[in-house]
Amino acid sequence: MGVVTFPGSLDDVDARRAVAIAGHEPVTLWHGEPDLRGVDAVVLPGGFSYGDYLRCGAISRFSPVMAEVVAAADRGLPVLGICNGFQVLCESHLLPGALIRNDHQKFVCRDQRLRIENNRTAWTSAYDSRAEVTVVLKNGEGSFVADEPTLDMLEREGRVVARYLGGNPNGSLRDIAGITNERGNVVGLMPHPEHAVEALCGPGTDGLGFFTSALAQVA
Repeated sequence: MGVVTFPGSLDDVDARRAVAIAGHEPVTLWHGEPDLRGVDAVVLPGGFSYGDYLRCGAISRFSPVMAEVVAAADRGLPVLGICNGFQVLCESHLLPGALIRNDHQKFVCRDQRLRIENNRTAWTSAYDSRAEVTVVLKNGEGSFVADEPTLDMLEREGRVVARYLGGNPNGSLRDIAGITNERGNVVGLMPHPEHAVEALCGPGTDGLGFFTSALAQVA
């Protein structure tokens, strides 16, 4: 499983560790190389790619590697975008909507409860339907927005992957924490499951299922 590193990525190492704990072989992918190195899935990690200039993820979408990611995703390759990676997926038009500044105008960092709304994607099949999990949330521009027809479409088609529980931390419309594309192979998630994959640190191991789901998908 490949993990892309952009200038400003800071959770790529954690993502590779989560990939390894889940039983995959982590492969480092460099943003400037248009080569996916034969990987069977891709993770776009969190961080501040290109310093979040213009908009979060707006420059990363033009990185050489992203042309390959978009083409491969269109062919069905599983792709997970976490936090900044979610922003990159939206900027690349692999997912609808956008992520904007938190409604309270502050960076939030906390353990966050989620409900898994769709366990039929390449990245959530290890969870029971409507499972409640706790993972790390840390963002300043994590508020998911879209127009009402798009939101209604996401709800109608079951494309809301995860929803915030216990209070909305950033103003995301309809408490949306993550969404998927129509095919279910591309998922964007604002919270960080890679920080909840082992009991030694983080809020537990609830995030591991995102990575073991992908392992089952490509096995």
